[in-house]
Amino acid sequence: MSQAGYSLGKDVTLVIIKPDGSVLNIGKVTKFSSKQDDSTQKIKPLTGGTDHLRFFEGWNGSFDVERQGPDLDQYFAQLESNFYAGIQELPVTLQQTIVEPSGAVSQYQYVDAILQYADAGDWAADKSVSQKLNFMAARRIQQA
Repeated sequence: MSQAGYSLGKDVTLVIIKPDGSVLNIGKVTKFSSKQDDSTQKIKPLTGGTDHLRFFEGWNGSFDVERQGPDLDQYFAQLESNFYAGIQELPVTLQQTIVEPSGAVSQYQYVDAILQYADAGDWAADKSVSQKLNFMAARRIQQA
């Protein structure tokens, strides 16, 4: 729920949808970040002035999660096994749902995404296991 008109981390939910349509259990998400990838070009005509071009190149980001079971380990073990067996990796879809300060709901899908197991976690007595996922997606499409 937002506070004083500001969005909070509690206002977002994230779901990873696997190629078969099932949902990947990623544990408790404690942090999510994303950013648009693009490149630009300046064109300087002989007549003066400057024109600017932008080329959209997808999105990338990361998740910090607290491990709640073997799902991520199993998912990435299967991807690695598939790689060595010559089986192509199929992309996933990330779905981000935001409850806006106004109460409206915004929803975005990051499509044609691949995940990277950036950190499988440190195991220590009396501490939860924090993990990190990175992603790269072809596009972010507004659904609602």
